[in-house]
Amino acid sequence: MKKIVISILTCFVFPFANAQNFYDENVIQDLEINFTQSNWDYMLDTAKLGAGDYIMADWVKINGILYDSVGIRYKGNSSYDSAIVKNPLHIKLDEYKNHDHQGFESIKLSNGYGDPSCIREVLAYSILEKYMHCPQSNFAKVTINGNYIGLYSSSENIDKKFLGDHFYSSINTFLKCNPTGAPTPALKSNFKYISSDSTSYMPFYELKSDTGWHDFINFCNTATNTQNNLASELDIDRTIWMLAYNNLFINLDSYNGVYAQNHYTYKDATGHFNPIIWDLNMCFGAFPYAGTGTIGVGQKTLQELKDYSPFAHATEIAWPLINVVMADSTMKRKYIAHLKTMLQENIISGNYQTKATQFQSLIDNNIASDVNKLFSYTQFQNGLTNDVVFGNFTVPGIANLMEARKTYLQSLPEFAAAAPSISNYISNPINPNYNQQFALTATITNTSKAYLGYRFDKTKKFQSIEMYDDGLHGDNAANDNIYGVYLNMLNGIMEYYIYAENTNAGMFAPQRAEHEFYTVGAMVSQPLQGEIVINELLADNVGKERDEYGTSEDWAELYNTSNKILNLYGCFLTDELNQLNKWSFPNGTYLAPNSYLTVWLDDDSTQQILHTNFNLSKDSGHVLLSLPNQTILDSVSYGAQTTNVSYGRYPNGTGSFIGMNRTLGLVNNNDPLGYSNFIPKENDLISFPNPTNSFIYINSKHNQHYQLYDLQGRILMQGTISNQRGLTLSDLNSGTYILKCGNTFQKIIKL
Repeated sequence: MKKIVISILTCFVFPFANAQNFYDENVIQDLEINFTQSNWDYMLDTAKLGAGDYIMADWVKINGILYDSVGIRYKGNSSYDSAIVKNPLHIKLDEYKNHDHQGFESIKLSNGYGDPSCIREVLAYSILEKYMHCPQSNFAKVTINGNYIGLYSSSENIDKKFLGDHFYSSINTFLKCNPTGAPTPALKSNFKYISSDSTSYMPFYELKSDTGWHDFINFCNTATNTQNNLASELDIDRTIWMLAYNNLFINLDSYNGVYAQNHYTYKDATGHFNPIIWDLNMCFGAFPYAGTGTIGVGQKTLQELKDYSPFAHATEIAWPLINVVMADSTMKRKYIAHLKTMLQENIISGNYQTKATQFQSLIDNNIASDVNKLFSYTQFQNGLTNDVVFGNFTVPGIANLMEARKTYLQSLPEFAAAAPSISNYISNPINPNYNQQFALTATITNTSKAYLGYRFDKTKKFQSIEMYDDGLHGDNAANDNIYGVYLNMLNGIMEYYIYAENTNAGMFAPQRAEHEFYTVGAMVSQPLQGEIVINELLADNVGKERDEYGTSEDWAELYNTSNKILNLYGCFLTDELNQLNKWSFPNGTYLAPNSYLTVWLDDDSTQQILHTNFNLSKDSGHVLLSLPNQTILDSVSYGAQTTNVSYGRYPNGTGSFIGMNRTLGLVNNNDPLGYSNFIPKENDLISFPNPTNSFIYINSKHNQHYQLYDLQGRILMQGTISNQRGLTLSDLNSGTYILKCGNTFQKIIKL
């Protein structure tokens, strides 16, 4: 997602993974593969036709960087052919060793099957990324054992990194939606409810998460049988963008086509399934099979593709998501609004032709020298304008198809209908204080309803609230075309968009919403000493708290002790006393009063925003928080840590550091090891003398195992009470210790 900041704020775009150089669409990547085996092609064919195992390459070089012992296999269905040299490839850097390139562990390479222009996939993703989350894509030159195999399109793998980057989680229900057998008109990867038995879904979906069939079957039941509730389980806006994109650009090897395939769905942490488009090599009409609700594959002629209705499958029950959108008047108006936005920004403007020409110029020399390409060089050169016969159908020239789509769609009454106009977005006050009420207004004409979509946390879904022109919602006077709504400021930034509609058309502001949005910034302060503290850390996290990529990493928790929203942009976190500026908080990092912020100390700066370029030693170390001028705000030094026992302030936010139960970002820090949560019964556990100089007797009502901890949670002694009635503490330093017997705790003071 992007946020578009209006005049009251500075423009800023989140640094998502599309900043990675490896997927720079203007640079051809150089991939060299070396096998020690001379019969590597035979081995890859054999593996592809068998179990699909990876073959180990001796090494792979990515732009000159060498990775040894890498997994390689052929991929694809129709695009794979054992008789050709240039087959689609999957390079798995981490198959045998823990390799990654700029955070990417897999590289997916397509061979241009069905695409005379050789640019369809990269061009299609370049357009799609403006409207919804999708893989990054560019071009790669591939050589194997010193021989140039050809130019490929390289598209980002949809995996845990992709999910973490875009959905801030990666361990929830996740499915690839592709039939493994022959689908029927009714049964395909379309989210139709089949039965309560998960095996009935397995021919059409591949579960990529550890669990999730129950979640997914419930979702399919809602999509089919209780569609009025679908908005509580499905990200409706992303779904509308997907359907509109597939229709406009004739991407029928997709949900909209005969097999309803080549997409993923992921249930994010808010409980909503999200569509993810995948495999765009046959976009722009190269796959003409639209399907029908009754029989056949529904192959379309070139003219039928040019005049393909935006309302196709509106009432055909084999496409329940299309049914839902078309049956709801507001969703349908939003769908047309998204279609019109993409039509204007890409086709009417001519931007798609400009981008296509740039791509063809970029790859021209590599295509000319590619002796293994699937189409001729002349067909490549004319790929924008000439139609090419391919098998039993014709692949349209991209521009021929798109220009005809423009003419056809502009002739429809839904596209000619006058939509509302939205302008002059104003927050009053411009920068509200924390929890202060403010009015957001906009000038909206030609509308019957207006709504504000808003959220205070980018990991959450937008909420919708109606805006009014009644003079009672900060909107000036009634019936003056100024619509307003009152809200309270609950964080450093509110992200928002406006949607308005009349009986004939709808309009978004910004027009790419919800993928892009405007912002209102709160009144924020740079922290002062005492206003923010390092509250808790875990230096040895084994299988417990997981980051958005599903891995257990070191972490630190910060806590805002003040009544102000703190702006951490430019502040530093470090584990080195002599390098305070080791890692800097990114723009847009805010901490509300009495709130917590988790920072993952995992030495992985390729991951999302709050991942540092260092991790912690479990033996001992330091964590320091400082201002942009490197004035230290807070610091902690720690000794040897115990696995999965955190080191935090007790009492919360103000106390000294001690070992404790982990409370990452949830509640106030618990007392050490939770010992005061247990109230012993009379005579259940007696220890004396306490305090003691050297020896302590233990009298327990039950024969139980005991453990003696220090305040960092380390076990110093343990045994069975029935065999040992007393403990010698003379070797321990003076201080406080905790004795645990069963679920009973006592504090022991060593003098």
